[in-house]
Parts: sequence; C-alpha cells; structure tokens
Amino acid sequence: MSRHPSAILPLIASLFALYIIWGSTYFVIRLGVESWPPMLMAGLRFLIAGLLLFIFLRWRGHPLPPARPLLNAVLVGILLLAIGNGLVTLAEHQDVPSGIAAVMVATVPLFAMCFSRLFGIATRWIEWLGICVGLIGIILLNSGGHLSGNPWGAIMILIAALSWAFGSVWGSRVMLPKGAMAAAIEMLSAGVILLAASALSGERITTLPGLQGVFALGYLIIFGSIIAINAYMYLIRNVTPAIATSYAYVNPVVAVLLGTSLGNETLSSLEWLALGIIIFAVVVVTLGKYLFPAKSSTMN
Repeated sequence: MSRHPSAILPLIASLFALYIIWGSTYFVIRLGVESWPPMLMAGLRFLIAGLLLFIFLRWRGHPLPPARPLLNAVLVGILLLAIGNGLVTLAEHQDVPSGIAAVMVATVPLFAMCFSRLFGIATRWIEWLGICVGLIGIILLNSGGHLSGNPWGAIMILIAALSWAFGSVWGSRVMLPKGAMAAAIEMLSAGVILLAASALSGERITTLPGLQGVFALGYLIIFGSIIAINAYMYLIRNVTPAIATSYAYVNPVVAVLLGTSLGNETLSSLEWLALGIIIFAVVVVTLGKYLFPAKSSTMN
C-alpha cells in the first residue's frame, strides 16, 4: 500500500527524531550530569517539558482526562520516566559511559517480551531465541570492561530497563488519556517524583551550570522529551509496531558513535561483541513475528 507524498515527510521526520534524537540523549545526559545533580536535572527536564506540553494542549482545547486514565498515566510516568530514565541518568553520573548505558537499555524489548507472559500474551520460539541470545549479550557486557568495575551502575541500568519494559507492557493494556495528553501527564508526574527524590537525597547546586549544562537541559526538554515522545506517538498510530520500535536497535549505535567520537569514551572488544549480540537479539524479537509468521488453521 503506497503512501501519499504528504505523509512521507512526517514519517521520515518522526523516524529521524527517534533514531538520532533519542540516540543522542544518552550522550547529552552525560554532558548534563557534569554540571547538574542527576535527579535534579532529570526532574527539571520532565517537569518543564510536561508543563509546556500540558499548557499547549489545554490552549488547543484538549480536555482534562478522567480520574482513572489520569492515574494510569501517572503510574506509567513513574515506571518509564522517573525510574527508567532517572536511573539511567544516575548511572551516567556514576561514570557509566553513555554508549554502554544505551546498549543496556536496548534490552527493554527482551524484558518486555518476558513481562508479556504475565498478561497472557503468548511468546513464540523465535522470540524466546531472541531473549536467550540477548541474555548472553547482557552477561558479556557485565563480565568485562566498564560495568564489571561499576556494579551499582550496572544494577541501576538493569532496574531501569526492567521498569521501562514492565511500564510499557502494562501501559499498553490500561486506559490512558487521549493523544499527547498522556505524555504530558507522564512527564509531569515523573518530574515531580524526581524533584522530590532530589530534595530528599540532599542534592544541591554548588555552582551555576555553564553553557554546556544549560544546552544539555534545553536539548533534553525540547528535543529529547517533547519532540521525540510525540514522534513516537505518531509512529505508533501510523506504522507497524516493528517500525515504531526499531529505535531500540538504532539508538545504541548512535549513542556509541557519539560517545566514542565526541565524548572520548572507549569500548573493549568484549563490549563491542556484546553490542552486536544485543542488537541482533532485539532485531530477532521485534521482527521475528514478521519473518516467521505463525501458521493459522483457519481462514477469515
């Protein structure tokens, strides 16, 4: 089925936003935590982005969501953004390279497939194969190099990936606010939780962030949150899930290239091998259902 030319540009722009912008946020987070306390930066990122989006939507006439969808969006925001993104930010503050963080987060589709079983979603042999291969990659990634000497960083990113995966699966099965209002509520709730955690943990700004810190926060608010999240929502509504979730195996490549070329980060041979294995596993999990469709005994 061909697409009208006017629909191609938004599609390309949305894929660019997910591939390049979301892939670059790992490196930009690394730049930001050099100037900002990690939870404070993450909290400001989501609170400001959520407020801007919420105000814009209300100005455009979007109604406030009912209580149940509102609460569901709050919980999704906590799972995906407060815990998921917040722990990644903390891990990068603990000197986990941005590229390694992105590789670990790329395991989200593997964990999501496991959590799907809890909700009665069948998992086929090709998907289990991808999960097993991905676990091998995770073991290799943690057995040598940066994460082996930084167990807390590895644990934080692992919990982040698990939380993002569970939140994604659960969030897809509950009622959420319509359109971009869901993203606005999710970011607002995450921002409040992260700022509260920042205050309770005693984070303080000892010196005013310089130009690099201001740029990092602004980039994460505008590009990494408002633009990229809405691009993802556009893709979910207009393309197949395989295309919409393909960012999972593109983001690590972008993050590693930026980290090694601009951030002076280095990866060991074992970490490069783990990167390839994990990306292969994610491709198997996300595309397996299309490459090996299930046989049907009935015809409609």
